Amino acid sequence: MNNQNETTQLRFLEETAIRLRQNGFTVEPIEDHHLPVWWEKGRLCRISGRGSVLYRQENVDSIRAQNALQSVIDTAKMTSEYMAILETAPLLKASGLTGDYRVLADFGDAVLAGHPTERGVQFVTWEWDFDREGVHHGHYFQDDYDAAKRDFTVRGGLVQKGALFEPEQLAELYRALAFVREQDETLSCGRDRELAELMEQVDGLLPPNVPRQRDAPEQSGMTMK
Repeated sequence: MNNQNETTQLRFLEETAIRLRQNGFTVEPIEDHHLPVWWEKGRLCRISGRGSVLYRQENVDSIRAQNALQSVIDTAKMTSEYMAILETAPLLKASGLTGDYRVLADFGDAVLAGHPTERGVQFVTWEWDFDREGVHHGHYFQDDYDAAKRDFTVRGGLVQKGALFEPEQLAELYRALAFVREQDETLSCGRDRELAELMEQVDGLLPPNVPRQRDAPEQSGMTMK
């Protein structure tokens, strides 16, 4: 591995570690270009510098552990996406703008920028001035890359705002589909497969930190098995 690739992989792992901590995971120091990830009381998986998520089957033997693993996979995929763009992204040059802002996307009247900080990459969208020399009306998203991308597509005119679902709306759709599959005893096998495919599609659109299921209500005087 040459020095450039090694540095790129280390930056990716360091950024992923920040995102995972923000999502409630525990991470250990990077070792041999791998990031060990802990969840609850044990090691869940390792993330390689190339973005692969490695795990042992015995560590994901419950639905909750599988959901946690999927959250790690989604986080690593998202982080890999924007870190790869940042590697070659040009500096955003606009009158009156200072700081290290890199152009992640530029279309129409809108620009999406990433701002590397010690607390992870921060994201912002702006609209260009009429002469494209300056920017205005900044929308700041801190560490929410998915929300920044959605905002950029609307501000750039790529899609109409009404055509986009918010994460909470997607989560409700996911839960509704799951409820129908669990409760409707009249579903045919073919229809159940169609709903399962829809759930998978909606799940792929959900950010990693959005719960797919509601927490079960607390109960008194009962022991859950």
